[in-house]
Amino acid sequence: MSFQSLGLDPHILQAIKEAGYTEPTPIQSAAIPVVIAGGDVIGIAQTGTGKTAAFTLPILTRLTAHPVPQGQRRRTRVLVLAPTRELVAQIEENVLAYARHLPLKIAKVYGGVGEKPQKDALRAGSDIVVACPGRLLDLMGQGCADFSQLEYLVLDEADRMLDMGFLPDIRRILQQLPKKRQTLMFSATLSKEIESLTHEFQRAPKIVQIGKRANPAETVTQLVYEVHKHLKMPLLSHLLEDDKLQMVLVFSRTKHGADKIAKKLEQTGVKCATLHANRSQNQRLRALDDFKTGKVRVLVATDIAARGIDVDGISHVVNFDFPHIVEDYVHRIGRTGRAHAIGDAISFVSPDEQDDVRKLERFINRGLVRKKAEGFNYNAAPQPMSDDRPERRNQRPFQQQQRRPQGQGGQGGGRGGQGGQGGERRDSRGPAARPNDSRRPSSNPPPSKPQSVVQTQAAERGLWKRLTGRA
Repeated sequence: MSFQSLGLDPHILQAIKEAGYTEPTPIQSAAIPVVIAGGDVIGIAQTGTGKTAAFTLPILTRLTAHPVPQGQRRRTRVLVLAPTRELVAQIEENVLAYARHLPLKIAKVYGGVGEKPQKDALRAGSDIVVACPGRLLDLMGQGCADFSQLEYLVLDEADRMLDMGFLPDIRRILQQLPKKRQTLMFSATLSKEIESLTHEFQRAPKIVQIGKRANPAETVTQLVYEVHKHLKMPLLSHLLEDDKLQMVLVFSRTKHGADKIAKKLEQTGVKCATLHANRSQNQRLRALDDFKTGKVRVLVATDIAARGIDVDGISHVVNFDFPHIVEDYVHRIGRTGRAHAIGDAISFVSPDEQDDVRKLERFINRGLVRKKAEGFNYNAAPQPMSDDRPERRNQRPFQQQQRRPQGQGGQGGGRGGQGGQGGERRDSRGPAARPNDSRRPSSNPPPSKPQSVVQTQAAERGLWKRLTGRA
């Protein structure tokens, strides 16, 4: 099937040709005619199969077929909601490419940058708005957006928006949109939560589903390297010695972990960039741009990058930390092997992550291939731990200082005033060394244990006699 057979506008077909695309992907072939025909649509397909074009191309065709009358004020006709800033920027880039021969204005709205340019774009009027729910809701509350003439609503990466807790914001936004509209929902999975969402936001939607639910693309080779945690960093450095790993996306479970991985790689001479929520928007855009243009070989990211980053040519995805959630694994490795390209997904799995691997294998109904890296020492002993976080460097002295009893100078602290040596050990320094010890007079030595026992027994007998009147 060709793009010409899908009923697209000639101006859009010209833009597609100039972008270098020759034939549609399966989700595009299936979804484009259904969207052009009208009605609500649910599009389900694996990550990296071209879902953005599957809704962008038919919407642009419909906008061209029903243009705004000349002289009428420009109002927003299309709203696309997406979960992350990176995905918003990616969608806008695609729309600009496909609409390059059309007289349309596109605006993007997301947090992390100044509001004024976004306010100006909304107030001036934009045919298409691509936005993150949080920032858009803020600007709507300030009266900057006019959606009274909205015709098309798209919820892209709907499953991810649910995972990130955007449902309340989406509900508030949709309450202010016209009821008469075409609503499109695109996702990599069709979970029970997504099905419930369709009943809330759509009217008798048609489902277009390509492939199995949440299965990785078949063009991605999936490998597992079983390795202890302390050897993950050496193993990554070892694998990167191979020139075949040309453009590598490494996933860390935490932001601190991502920074630490990048720092270690930089020390070995590997050019890196990081992408996570603690980076400013400009830093994130610069990191993506450096990765796309080849200025850096490795991009280390958290799961914020698992959705919507459409970078051509990623040769390998490395799961430095294996994800707990199956869908996160699918979206991570979907960054490679996109649009029928070949790619490799490598997962480092420590003993405590084996349960997550088995859960994934049951879900996708297939086993992952285990592999050993040639020339790597899997039996190396752990290196001394070093924590780069400044708040940890002086933690133990601070704790000792906090536990030091009052009046014991600089030699006390810890359990029993013995600098952490235990409360049962006697102080051998003598009475002069502990003038403020209130537990017993410094001039009287403690009684021996036999004397203490005899005295105690005698006191108990005397008390018994007084109570019973036998004294």
